[in-house]
Amino acid sequence: MEVTVDDEAKTRVRHIYTVSAPIPGKVLRTSRHVGDEVIENETVVAVMQPSPPSFIDVRSREELQAAVAAAAAAVDLAEAEVRRIEAALEFSRRELRRAEPLARTDAISARALDKARFDVETNIAALASAKAQLEVRRSERASVAARLIEPFGAAPQSDAACCVQIRAPVSGRVLKLIQESETVVWWAGAPLLDIGDPSDLEVVADLLSTDAVRIKPGAPVRIEGWGGPPIRGRVIRIDPAGFLKVSALGIEEQRVRTTIDFVDPPEAWSRLGHDYRVVVFVTIWSAADAVVVPVGALFRKDDNWAVFTVAEGRVQTTLVRIGHRNNRVAEIVSGLSPGDRVILHPSDRIRDRTRVSRRD
Repeated sequence: MEVTVDDEAKTRVRHIYTVSAPIPGKVLRTSRHVGDEVIENETVVAVMQPSPPSFIDVRSREELQAAVAAAAAAVDLAEAEVRRIEAALEFSRRELRRAEPLARTDAISARALDKARFDVETNIAALASAKAQLEVRRSERASVAARLIEPFGAAPQSDAACCVQIRAPVSGRVLKLIQESETVVWWAGAPLLDIGDPSDLEVVADLLSTDAVRIKPGAPVRIEGWGGPPIRGRVIRIDPAGFLKVSALGIEEQRVRTTIDFVDPPEAWSRLGHDYRVVVFVTIWSAADAVVVPVGALFRKDDNWAVFTVAEGRVQTTLVRIGHRNNRVAEIVSGLSPGDRVILHPSDRIRDRTRVSRRD
């Protein structure tokens, strides 16, 4: 006899890797399918492109156009400043050319010659600064103008810079395509697909907390209801924390996640895959030799359990003390002996000393 905790469960790949988008952008439609094999750092599982610019509302457009006009005016101002400094530089160079022969004849002082050279150097530096400022203003104008680009007006990207190829982080198979069609992801870390090894399976059962406290790690498990012969397993982990789960009838239940590993070789459960439904029978007590009676023969008499036994064709009420019980039989601790005959599902017509006969 054995007493089990029975419940529905599901299989799952032990280690699942979720591939996420490394950057915001447009994910192209993938050519992968669920079940495809992937190789670590080789198989391209997703391709991303820069996302197109968004639409601009009327107020933002007016603001950007005004900003472009201001940037263009700043460019014109910087160009005028460059022309002014170029003229000053040309004048200072002519002054220096006139001062150098005069200085050789001592017609002017050495200070005047140094002043002419200083003016040339100063204007050269000022011209370089003005040209750099002009490039800054032109870049600012281009930056503001780029914000006016509409989605349909964006220039195509070059092949070298258009795409980001995401490769498989591990070897295995595609378990789930979270983003199969082409779409735009607006944040880094958006999940794209799940990868795992289908040969590395375990079973997860969400058991009632009242049942979970009776189970010990290492307890044997019989796995059925998956479409094949029973499979042997064992409990490897019982979570220390439970969670609330609402049943199909709307009843709130406290459940505890229990993880079960396979004992039978992979050939026995190779047809199972990720997220397959199974039924588990977790053994919490068993005995190789026990006196049992069908639960259909038991009834309550005052505060005790009792059965109707049959001896020499007549009924007799016998009080019994039961031990463990499952949904089919109950263990008899005292009151009955192996081979005693009892009445199953007795009706209200059964009384002590009532004559009965066996019905085939």
